Amino acid sequence: MTMTEFIPAAKPLIGEEERQAVDRVLAGGMVAQGPEVAAFEREFAEHLVAGRPTVAVNSGTSGLHLGLLAAGVGAGDEVIVPSFTFAATANSVALAGGTPVFADIEPETFSLDPAAVEAAITPRTKGILPVHLYGHPARMAELADIAARHGVALYEDAAQAHRAALDGRHVGTFGEFAMFSLYPTKNMTSGEGGMVSAATDEIARRLRLLRNQGMERQYENEIVGFNARMTDIHAAIGRVQLTKLDAWTAARQQNAAFFDANLRGVTTPPVAEGATHVYHQYTIRVAEDRDGFVQALRDEHQIGSGVYYPIPNHRLPSLAGYAPGLHLAETERAASEVVSLPVHPSLSTSDLDRIVHAVNTLVRAGA
Repeated sequence: MTMTEFIPAAKPLIGEEERQAVDRVLAGGMVAQGPEVAAFEREFAEHLVAGRPTVAVNSGTSGLHLGLLAAGVGAGDEVIVPSFTFAATANSVALAGGTPVFADIEPETFSLDPAAVEAAITPRTKGILPVHLYGHPARMAELADIAARHGVALYEDAAQAHRAALDGRHVGTFGEFAMFSLYPTKNMTSGEGGMVSAATDEIARRLRLLRNQGMERQYENEIVGFNARMTDIHAAIGRVQLTKLDAWTAARQQNAAFFDANLRGVTTPPVAEGATHVYHQYTIRVAEDRDGFVQALRDEHQIGSGVYYPIPNHRLPSLAGYAPGLHLAETERAASEVVSLPVHPSLSTSDLDRIVHAVNTLVRAGA
């Protein structure tokens, strides 16, 4: 790669095997939810969530929304969520009829601070919905203890955390339900889609009803539901991607280790004891003029990056009404400092060297 070629922040990896899988489905003539979806659910469950019942849907957001409904969240229920995440987390609570209650994050993992969660619990709290942000697991042991002591449920937004784990236990196996996103830039993709793991067969059954107009058997609608089905086309792509996930995860971890060893003058992402980080994003902190740093990285060095997320949810026009006057110190500091560097598996050794050189050069220049 020459010095003038642009290194993107993210790069979906879709190859010949995925195209052949799509062609196979198209040639078979059954493209709606069918045998490919069923096989993808089974394989995903076995590989990522210890065989838990798993339900495929048409997007990660649908997975969160239907998961909350299947877990019984409705009008008058509060669900504690982080504000420092993509808006889909809180949106899904609101769409289920509940009230998102925003709690602060801890600076190390960028996930819910257990102390802030405990302080946010009220008699109306139905559940706690942590996000395993950037691919690092949230503090599930502490959050599970809080949930048990207060008699509330624990859910998981694992959109960015395929194969992340705590003490050898994979995310997606802690909560009443857990959602994994299969959007193109995630650690694996189905083109678009989501996968929901369930703690019980009953929650899984409700998920299957909700995704398919409220019916398991055609024209025997049991509840009011949605059309949130995954197609066999998308499932075929996902099945191929699943076979590549472990190698891609190892590559992300190796790239992250290179950055850890060579970046200077920025705060690199720590990994909690016992945690397996899968580096959906490699997120550093730049305390001074983050936005200028991002612009210079692009303009002077032809390196893309991402700011996830510049506006906390509790300050978005769409969600601010749920949190009038709220101040979350760590959330707002993170929103002003975070930068996610390219860490995807297609980076070459020269790409990694360029990224390190650019970051270190810009930090020295700004010092």
